[in-house]
Amino acid sequence: MGGESTTRTAPHSGGTGTAQPGGSRLGQRLSSVAVALGLVLFLGGFAWAAVTYRPYTVPTSSMTPTIDAGDRVLAQKVDGGQVKRGDVVVFTDKSWVTNAKVVKRVVAVGGDTVSCCTNGKLTVNGKQIDEPYLPEGSLAEIKNFPTVTVPQGRLFLLGDERQGSLDSTAHLTDAAKGTVSRDAVNARVDAVIWPWKGSLKRPTGFEALGALSQPGPLSTIEALIVAGAVLVLAGGAYGPIAGRMGRKRAGSARPEAAGVR
Repeated sequence: MGGESTTRTAPHSGGTGTAQPGGSRLGQRLSSVAVALGLVLFLGGFAWAAVTYRPYTVPTSSMTPTIDAGDRVLAQKVDGGQVKRGDVVVFTDKSWVTNAKVVKRVVAVGGDTVSCCTNGKLTVNGKQIDEPYLPEGSLAEIKNFPTVTVPQGRLFLLGDERQGSLDSTAHLTDAAKGTVSRDAVNARVDAVIWPWKGSLKRPTGFEALGALSQPGPLSTIEALIVAGAVLVLAGGAYGPIAGRMGRKRAGSARPEAAGVR
Protein backbone atom coordinates (compact mmCIF):
# COMPACT_ATOMS: atom_id res chain seq x y z
CA MET A 1 0.00 0.00 0.00
CA GLY A 2 1.57 3.14 -1.11
CA GLY A 3 1.19 6.63 0.27
CA GLU A 4 1.07 9.92 -1.48
CA SER A 5 2.42 13.02 0.13
CA THR A 6 0.96 16.41 -0.78
CA THR A 7 1.76 19.90 0.37
CA ARG A 8 -0.20 23.12 0.64
CA THR A 9 0.88 26.67 1.11
CA ALA A 10 -0.36 28.61 4.12
CA PRO A 11 0.74 31.78 5.88
CA HIS A 12 2.60 31.47 9.16
CA SER A 13 -0.41 32.85 11.00
CA GLY A 14 -2.67 30.11 9.64
CA GLY A 15 -5.24 32.75 8.61
CA THR A 16 -7.59 32.25 5.72
CA GLY A 17 -8.05 35.92 4.70
CA THR A 18 -6.14 37.83 2.08
CA ALA A 19 -4.36 41.17 2.59
CA GLN A 20 -5.68 44.16 0.67
CA PRO A 21 -2.95 45.51 -1.64
CA GLY A 22 -3.53 49.14 -0.59
CA GLY A 23 -3.94 48.61 3.15
CA SER A 24 -7.10 48.37 5.23
CA ARG A 25 -10.22 50.30 4.36
CA LEU A 26 -9.84 52.39 7.51
CA GLY A 27 -6.25 53.17 6.59
CA GLN A 28 -7.27 54.18 3.08
CA ARG A 29 -9.96 56.49 4.43
CA LEU A 30 -7.61 58.10 6.92
CA SER A 31 -5.06 58.51 4.12
CA SER A 32 -7.62 60.32 1.95
CA VAL A 33 -8.62 62.58 4.85
CA ALA A 34 -4.94 63.41 5.51
CA VAL A 35 -4.35 64.33 1.87
CA ALA A 36 -7.50 66.47 1.70
CA LEU A 37 -6.72 68.27 4.97
CA GLY A 38 -3.11 68.73 3.91
CA LEU A 39 -4.13 70.36 0.64
CA VAL A 40 -6.47 72.73 2.50
CA LEU A 41 -3.70 73.77 4.91
CA PHE A 42 -1.03 74.01 2.22
CA LEU A 43 -3.06 76.04 -0.28
CA GLY A 44 -4.75 78.02 2.48
CA GLY A 45 -1.36 79.08 3.84
CA PHE A 46 -0.25 80.38 0.44
CA ALA A 47 -3.59 82.14 -0.08
CA TRP A 48 -3.31 83.81 3.35
CA ALA A 49 0.23 84.94 2.53
CA ALA A 50 -0.88 86.37 -0.82
CA VAL A 51 -3.62 88.40 0.85
CA THR A 52 -1.48 89.59 3.79
CA TYR A 53 2.00 90.16 2.34
CA ARG A 54 3.74 91.80 -0.58
CA PRO A 55 7.25 90.98 -1.81
CA TYR A 56 9.70 93.80 -2.43
CA THR A 57 13.29 93.94 -3.62
CA VAL A 58 15.42 96.55 -1.84
CA PRO A 59 17.76 98.16 -4.39
CA THR A 60 20.12 100.06 -2.07
CA SER A 61 22.31 99.34 0.98
CA SER A 62 20.77 102.08 3.16
CA MET A 63 19.27 99.45 5.51
CA THR A 64 22.44 97.34 5.87
CA PRO A 65 22.98 95.06 7.72
CA THR A 66 19.26 94.47 8.41
CA ILE A 67 18.52 94.42 4.69
CA ASP A 68 21.29 94.38 2.10
CA ALA A 69 21.10 95.71 -1.44
CA GLY A 70 19.24 93.22 -3.64
CA ASP A 71 17.58 91.43 -0.72
CA ARG A 72 13.97 90.36 -1.20
CA VAL A 73 11.62 91.04 1.71
CA LEU A 74 8.06 90.18 2.69
CA ALA A 75 6.13 93.19 3.95
CA GLN A 76 2.77 92.95 5.67
CA LYS A 77 0.08 95.21 4.23
CA VAL A 78 -0.82 97.62 7.03
CA ASP A 79 -2.56 100.93 7.47
CA GLY A 80 -0.23 103.82 8.26
CA GLY A 81 -2.06 104.29 11.54
CA GLN A 82 -0.73 100.92 12.73
CA VAL A 83 2.92 101.91 12.39
CA LYS A 84 4.97 102.29 15.58
CA ARG A 85 8.50 103.27 16.54
CA GLY A 86 11.14 100.83 15.38
CA ASP A 87 9.12 99.46 12.45
CA VAL A 88 10.79 99.05 9.08
CA VAL A 89 8.25 100.31 6.57
CA VAL A 90 7.72 100.62 2.82
CA PHE A 91 6.35 104.00 1.74
CA THR A 92 5.95 106.29 -1.24
CA ASP A 93 6.76 110.00 -1.08
CA LYS A 94 7.26 112.00 -4.28
CA SER A 95 9.35 114.60 -2.47
CA TRP A 96 11.87 111.82 -1.68
CA VAL A 97 11.84 109.60 -4.78
CA THR A 98 9.54 109.83 -7.78
CA ASN A 99 7.62 106.69 -8.76
CA ALA A 100 9.52 104.41 -6.40
CA LYS A 101 8.96 102.87 -2.99
CA VAL A 102 11.39 103.54 -0.14
CA VAL A 103 12.30 101.30 2.82
CA LYS A 104 13.37 102.97 6.09
CA ARG A 105 13.04 102.53 9.86
CA VAL A 106 10.58 104.65 11.83
CA VAL A 107 12.40 106.25 14.78
CA ALA A 108 9.81 108.83 15.84
CA VAL A 109 6.06 109.37 15.43
CA GLY A 110 3.73 112.36 15.68
CA GLY A 111 4.35 114.41 18.82
CA ASP A 112 7.87 113.03 19.41
CA THR A 113 11.02 115.10 19.57
CA VAL A 114 14.03 113.47 17.95
CA SER A 115 17.67 114.51 17.75
CA CYS A 116 21.15 113.12 17.38
CA CYS A 117 23.06 112.64 19.40
CA THR A 118 23.48 112.21 23.17
CA ASN A 119 26.55 110.18 24.14
CA GLY A 120 26.63 108.87 20.60
CA LYS A 121 23.04 107.65 20.65
CA LEU A 122 19.85 108.67 18.92
CA THR A 123 17.59 110.57 21.34
CA VAL A 124 13.80 110.42 21.23
CA ASN A 125 11.73 112.33 23.78
CA GLY A 126 14.89 112.80 25.83
CA LYS A 127 15.64 109.05 25.98
CA GLN A 128 18.77 107.51 24.50
CA ILE A 129 17.88 104.66 22.17
CA ASP A 130 19.92 101.45 21.93
CA GLU A 131 20.11 100.41 18.28
CA PRO A 132 21.76 96.98 17.97
CA TYR A 133 20.68 96.76 14.31
CA LEU A 134 23.24 99.41 13.29
CA PRO A 135 26.34 98.12 11.46
CA GLU A 136 29.02 96.85 13.84
CA GLY A 137 31.26 99.71 14.92
CA SER A 138 28.85 102.30 13.51
CA LEU A 139 27.75 105.28 15.58
CA ALA A 140 24.38 106.97 15.40
CA GLU A 141 26.19 110.29 15.76
CA ILE A 142 27.29 110.06 12.14
CA LYS A 143 23.88 111.63 11.51
CA ASN A 144 24.16 114.72 13.71
CA PHE A 145 21.04 116.84 13.34
CA PRO A 146 19.16 119.36 15.51
CA THR A 147 16.03 118.56 17.48
CA VAL A 148 12.96 117.98 15.30
CA THR A 149 9.40 117.90 16.60
CA VAL A 150 7.40 115.45 14.49
CA PRO A 151 3.96 116.80 13.49
CA GLN A 152 0.91 114.70 14.31
CA GLY A 153 0.10 112.14 11.62
CA ARG A 154 3.69 112.05 10.37
CA LEU A 155 6.80 109.88 10.82
CA PHE A 156 10.55 110.50 11.09
CA LEU A 157 12.59 107.77 9.38
CA LEU A 158 16.25 106.77 9.25
CA GLY A 159 18.23 104.10 7.42
CA ASP A 160 20.17 101.56 9.49
CA GLU A 161 23.28 102.41 7.49
CA ARG A 162 23.35 106.01 8.73
CA GLN A 163 26.34 107.24 6.75
CA GLY A 164 24.96 106.53 3.29
CA SER A 165 21.20 106.66 3.81
CA LEU A 166 19.14 109.38 2.14
CA ASP A 167 16.53 109.51 4.90
CA SER A 168 14.66 112.15 6.88
CA THR A 169 17.93 113.92 7.68
CA ALA A 170 18.45 114.61 3.97
CA HIS A 171 15.10 116.42 3.84
CA LEU A 172 15.26 118.59 6.97
CA THR A 173 14.98 121.76 4.89
CA ASP A 174 11.75 120.57 3.25
CA ALA A 175 8.45 122.04 4.38
CA ALA A 176 7.69 118.83 6.34
CA LYS A 177 11.16 118.89 8.02
CA GLY A 178 12.01 115.46 6.69
CA THR A 179 8.86 113.78 7.98
CA VAL A 180 6.57 111.51 5.98
CA SER A 181 2.80 111.19 6.24
CA ARG A 182 1.46 108.00 7.80
CA ASP A 183 -0.82 107.72 4.77
CA ALA A 184 2.26 107.26 2.57
CA VAL A 185 3.04 103.89 4.22
CA ASN A 186 2.19 100.83 2.12
CA ALA A 187 3.50 97.98 4.27
CA ARG A 188 5.66 96.93 7.22
CA VAL A 189 8.63 94.61 6.57
CA ASP A 190 8.31 91.33 8.47
CA ALA A 191 11.13 89.17 7.09
CA VAL A 192 13.98 88.92 4.63
CA ILE A 193 13.27 85.87 2.47
CA TRP A 194 16.07 85.98 -0.12
CA PRO A 195 18.72 85.31 0.80
CA TRP A 196 16.98 83.83 3.81
CA LYS A 197 17.54 85.84 7.01
CA GLY A 198 14.19 85.17 8.62
CA SER A 199 11.97 87.52 10.59
CA LEU A 200 13.28 90.92 11.63
CA LYS A 201 14.24 91.19 15.30
CA ARG A 202 12.07 93.32 17.55
CA PRO A 203 13.51 96.85 18.05
CA THR A 204 13.53 96.64 21.86
CA GLY A 205 15.37 99.96 22.24
CA PHE A 206 12.05 101.75 21.69
CA GLU A 207 10.07 99.83 24.33
CA ALA A 208 10.55 102.56 26.95
CA LEU A 209 8.62 104.96 24.72
CA GLY A 210 5.55 102.77 24.18
CA ALA A 211 4.29 99.46 22.86
CA LEU A 212 5.98 97.93 19.82
CA SER A 213 4.20 96.46 16.80
CA GLN A 214 3.37 92.78 17.09
CA PRO A 215 4.90 90.40 14.53
CA GLY A 216 2.70 89.54 11.56
CA PRO A 217 1.21 86.08 10.96
CA LEU A 218 4.17 84.86 8.90
CA SER A 219 5.22 82.17 11.42
CA THR A 220 1.65 80.82 11.54
CA ILE A 221 1.46 80.78 7.76
CA GLU A 222 4.77 78.89 7.58
CA ALA A 223 3.46 76.33 10.09
CA LEU A 224 0.28 75.79 8.04
CA ILE A 225 2.22 75.27 4.82
CA VAL A 226 4.69 72.83 6.43
CA ALA A 227 1.92 70.90 8.21
CA GLY A 228 -0.07 70.70 4.98
CA ALA A 229 2.92 69.39 3.03
CA VAL A 230 3.62 66.74 5.68
CA LEU A 231 0.00 65.53 5.66
CA VAL A 232 -0.12 65.34 1.87
CA LEU A 233 3.15 63.39 1.69
CA ALA A 234 2.19 61.07 4.56
CA GLY A 235 -1.29 60.42 3.21
CA GLY A 236 -0.02 59.84 -0.32
CA ALA A 237 2.66 57.44 0.91
CA TYR A 238 0.25 55.24 2.86
CA GLY A 239 -1.05 53.24 -0.13
CA PRO A 240 2.35 52.27 -1.60
CA ILE A 241 3.80 51.46 1.84
CA ALA A 242 0.77 49.36 2.87
CA GLY A 243 0.85 47.52 -0.49
CA ARG A 244 4.56 46.74 -0.15
CA MET A 245 4.06 45.43 3.39
CA GLY A 246 1.13 43.28 2.21
CA ARG A 247 3.23 41.75 -0.58
CA LYS A 248 6.06 41.15 1.86
CA ARG A 249 3.76 39.28 4.24
CA ALA A 250 2.34 37.20 1.37
CA GLY A 251 5.84 36.33 0.19
CA SER A 252 6.82 35.15 3.65
CA ALA A 253 4.30 32.24 3.47
CA ARG A 254 6.05 28.82 3.32
CA PRO A 255 4.98 25.30 2.18
CA GLU A 256 3.64 23.04 4.93
CA ALA A 257 2.99 19.26 4.96
CA ALA A 258 -0.69 18.60 4.33
CA GLY A 259 -0.61 15.03 5.57
CA VAL A 260 -0.06 11.46 4.24
CA ARG A 261 -2.66 9.06 2.97
